Amino acid sequence: MEIRILHRQGVSIREIARQLGVSRNTVRRYLRDEAEPVYSARPQHGGKLTPYADYIHKRIAAARPDWIPATVLLREIQDLGYQGGISLLRAFTLSLKPSPRPDPVVRFETEPGQQMQVDWGVFRRGKSPLSAFVATLGWSRYCYVEFVTDEQFTTLKRCHENAFAYFQGVPREVLYDNMRTVVVQRDAYGGAQHRFHAGLWSLAKDLGFAPRLCRPYRAKTKGKVERFIGYLRRSFYVPLASQLKQVGLTVDVDTANLEVRKWLRDVANARIHGTTQAIPAQRWAQEVKALLPEPAAMKAPTPPVQDLIKPVAHRFEPIRLHHPLSVYDALLVERQA
Repeated sequence: MEIRILHRQGVSIREIARQLGVSRNTVRRYLRDEAEPVYSARPQHGGKLTPYADYIHKRIAAARPDWIPATVLLREIQDLGYQGGISLLRAFTLSLKPSPRPDPVVRFETEPGQQMQVDWGVFRRGKSPLSAFVATLGWSRYCYVEFVTDEQFTTLKRCHENAFAYFQGVPREVLYDNMRTVVVQRDAYGGAQHRFHAGLWSLAKDLGFAPRLCRPYRAKTKGKVERFIGYLRRSFYVPLASQLKQVGLTVDVDTANLEVRKWLRDVANARIHGTTQAIPAQRWAQEVKALLPEPAAMKAPTPPVQDLIKPVAHRFEPIRLHHPLSVYDALLVERQA
């Protein structure tokens, strides 16, 4: 049934075989067989996942219209005592997940230290805006995230400096889309010779990187950072925001930055990357040698390499919710009143 459901959702035979750990011939055989499978009767109670079904339904409902990945839900219910595997959990949530959209973009690879891709991820507009500056090193896929309340140039500059300090070096080029704080006029001096924002151009000259632009209407050219923003939303922001929503709170910039540093260290940069099949932190330990040295004024204390690439445990620590002191002060005032 999993094979047939995935096939109806448009997943390719190769991808179905990879997800389920079977051969492509096995997938084709089950798809050719039109007869419905016959199952022996099974009790409707006592399953490993049954005690956590209500929790999962509430978590998915709180996250709508976004989606919480099964890997995130697995960590959460393991902390509640779940002893089963992720396959059972995936099968349970499969029918609730929207059909995936095809991604026709062909990605290109760069040499170590060559490129960093940058973009804004917008999480909230209006009176309480929240965006994330996201930077991804092209070769290692090592990532930096900083949540902010505006996308002005002064903020963009600060985020660049913080990212280079985090990466412990500067790449030879940085790839952007056509954001107004980066480019003033495309092709102003001829083909592919753009008029960049004066502040960005000054920063690039001071630090030694070359700014590059995506082709117009092709923001997916920088697919590495685009993909990571989607991953950041699903695996970090939606779970955090839905947990806070369940207790009547919203994500603020201080809480987001506190939690995302731990998430980058323990999850995003410590996982096996789907494309490279390697751990980003381990590849960064090699790529950092190819980066240009960061200016002395930007250097900040960073963990030793061995701390950043320590083996990943089978389970990660659950998200701990921290808030600015102003939140607790407000609660104390209300209680005293």
